[in-house]
Amino acid sequence: MQEFREEVAITRRVLNRVPESKLTWKPHAKSMTLGQLAWHIATMPGSLSQLVQQESFDLSKASFVPPQPKSLEEILTAYEQSVRDGEQSLESMTDDRAKGPWRLERNGKEIFTKPRFSVMRSIMLNHWYHHRGQLSVYLRLLEVPVPAIYGPSADEGPFA
Repeated sequence: MQEFREEVAITRRVLNRVPESKLTWKPHAKSMTLGQLAWHIATMPGSLSQLVQQESFDLSKASFVPPQPKSLEEILTAYEQSVRDGEQSLESMTDDRAKGPWRLERNGKEIFTKPRFSVMRSIMLNHWYHHRGQLSVYLRLLEVPVPAIYGPSADEGPFA
């Protein structure tokens, strides 16, 4: 929970830098728009923490195209709700449940079975950090000052 709360604050700093006027911008034809990426990051804690509460997940039943938000306020509101949902889900999980098996499937065929806490680390947290890193690159390409994430950035702190 401590790591989750620390990362929530960092992610909030990055999301707060998203320029509302550029929500439909994307750096490449194959990329998500800025708004879609920010939405994905904003909703990840709640949706993924709920996902690991289940016994398994079938990838063939998922949509991996985030919606296009209309405003930064919409993204930030979704983020605050997602953080509350994620925190509640994680706090309610017992140690036995966290150590229990969780399966990822595609069309009913098992891809892997891992302890639930391992899935929380890789899919929930690491996946979240990965996309937050993408967002910092989007910000840099848009000439938006990148906030400090794990220390000073080129735009903040003693190296700016």
